Amino acid sequence: MSTVSPDEAVSEVRSRQRIYVHGMSAFPRCLMDALVARADELRGVEIVHLHTEGDATYARPEFQDSFFVNNLFIGSNVRQAVAEGRADYVPVFLSEIPALFRKGVMPLDWAFVTVSPPDKHGCVSLGVSVDCSLAAVESAERVVAQVNPNMPRTHGDGNLPVSMFHQFVEVDHPLIEMPPPPMTERDVKIGARVAELVEDGATLQMGIGAIPNAVLAALSGHRRLGVHTEMFSDGLVDLVESGVVTGEEKTLYRGKVVSGFVSGTKRLYDFVDDNPRVLLLDIANVNDTSAIRKLPKMTAINSAIEIDLTGQVCADSIGTKLYSGVGGQMDFVRGASLSPGGKPIFALPSTTSKGESRIVPVLKPGAGVVTTRAHVHFVVTEHGVADLYGKNLRQRATALIDIAHPDHREALERAAVERFHR
Repeated sequence: MSTVSPDEAVSEVRSRQRIYVHGMSAFPRCLMDALVARADELRGVEIVHLHTEGDATYARPEFQDSFFVNNLFIGSNVRQAVAEGRADYVPVFLSEIPALFRKGVMPLDWAFVTVSPPDKHGCVSLGVSVDCSLAAVESAERVVAQVNPNMPRTHGDGNLPVSMFHQFVEVDHPLIEMPPPPMTERDVKIGARVAELVEDGATLQMGIGAIPNAVLAALSGHRRLGVHTEMFSDGLVDLVESGVVTGEEKTLYRGKVVSGFVSGTKRLYDFVDDNPRVLLLDIANVNDTSAIRKLPKMTAINSAIEIDLTGQVCADSIGTKLYSGVGGQMDFVRGASLSPGGKPIFALPSTTSKGESRIVPVLKPGAGVVTTRAHVHFVVTEHGVADLYGKNLRQRATALIDIAHPDHREALERAAVERFHR
């Protein structure tokens, strides 16, 4: 395995080429810093990635002629660039992103990734982020990898022979860590209500953040749980180590924790390192609805920015302002609803940090409907659980008003009367 410097690795990048960049904690910082150093020589280089951590230097205003960021999911470090038109967003289900690369819909000139050192068999690992990065490596004309000894070697689809890479750059720095956010009393209440809906033997999909962590913390008394999720963080480790998560009732990958990527602290990265109980797989397979539906009691726990009185879920924007992305929400909501005994659940606080209701008469103008009213089953806030499945619009409005914040129920009731002539 021959290695080069970061500057040499990016020296052949040309204007108007497209580069896929490894996401989350696998972000190839040294390669991107070297690329930004060439900004004066380049014009219109397209950067494609999911959420990344750290400072997105290439998205700064002074580099807008050199680099254009085309996001497959919008993180906080590029949100302003999208709002100001220096970047854009591709609405796409997470499960379908690999096909964009493999089918040539979005052909890649380059892929920049981070990998573990090669093992005795001559294979490196994509580590904490296999997701759509595997497809990028398989599809790009040229693939450059940062080799970082701190990258965990994970089991699953991300173990690749060194022959698949064109150049290697040696680095040695800790992976970016994302400590779990502190849980509020409200988060704990929501977590407890969601946990009451989770049955023993269920298979879980959850994200990261205070509410997912609160749910996981409330599951310590459950038994025989499984995990099949696009991502997970530190909150899951305790449940695996305590024997709550065993995966013994899963019909796919029995006994395994299945995910597309992980993001958290060094404790999490150490947990997944060479752990045969954890499989990180191609996201096209993890998020395949036809596979998810085969898992009994599949319980998908997702979030929302706002939900209207008919059950429409906005999860990617605040009005017209793009905030995140479609992600894998619909992949799992549909899969869980078709699973034997499955439950798709939306968990959210009843109000925003500014005290505005997140259950609203209608979505804000321009808001994206990520999950339709026909797909929504359970909605959970700190004030209760609304089961919308099989209910008409008037019944849905009543159920959602009952779990809204008390300060907003009167206004929501007036809106429901006017709209539905209740």
